[in-house]
Amino acid sequence: MCLIEATQIKVCFAEKTILADLNLKIPAGKITAIIGPNGSGKSTLLKALTGLVKVKQGQVLFKNNPLQKISSKKLAQQMAFLPQSPLVPADLTVKDLVAYGRFPHRSWWQNNEGEDAKIIEWSLGETGIEYFKDRLVSTLSGGERQRAWIAMALAQKPQLLMLDEPTTYLDIGHQLEVLNIIKKLNIDHKISIVMVVHDLNQALQYADNIVVMAEGKIVASGSPQSVITKDLLKGIFGVEADEIINSLGYKNFLPLKLVKPKNKQD
Repeated sequence: MCLIEATQIKVCFAEKTILADLNLKIPAGKITAIIGPNGSGKSTLLKALTGLVKVKQGQVLFKNNPLQKISSKKLAQQMAFLPQSPLVPADLTVKDLVAYGRFPHRSWWQNNEGEDAKIIEWSLGETGIEYFKDRLVSTLSGGERQRAWIAMALAQKPQLLMLDEPTTYLDIGHQLEVLNIIKKLNIDHKISIVMVVHDLNQALQYADNIVVMAEGKIVASGSPQSVITKDLLKGIFGVEADEIINSLGYKNFLPLKLVKPKNKQD
């Protein structure tokens, strides 16, 4: 089943084309990773798929409905988006941050009681942050803070969770911690995931579907094991690498040296 479908979309900023004639289908119930060099349009694509960036031409469908015809409240009840390194007020507690995720499901004057309160506590538990729910978000480590943001998104009870580089600025341990939570949400709660990632080996291990971008276009898509190859690394990223199979059975790549990407001209 296709959850999101983009057809011939074009996105421009100040007359500069960022995405051009782009077609994409996001499968339901899967983890889709978007990869590509810096400046290839990954974050812009994510925002176009959520309606945060308007497309100049073409169409984005969410569950077969045009995105622009879905109210922002209805969309937020089904889709959650986490940008890179979001800012948070210094005096906000973790629980209060997570409670923001319930806004699309209630009126502004209602308190977080009954079912809302249960969902907030559930979201804290699912991300393993219930033990410091009364701490200020500003006092958390990078990994703890990212888990708090994911808990807020989870409190929306979305069918689709979109994340823009969720492991940015985290050490390797906290990266794996966050990715394991994302995988658990997908497997246990059937939440579809779309995330922008830079680590290709993590994409190989955690994603079911991969989308490769370069210069505002999609150049490859499909299963990570078939899409990510030595030729792709050389042609798109300009890197020559060795291919190995790790102890978990996943294909991994060890970068060796820089080469000239095929899509770059003198």
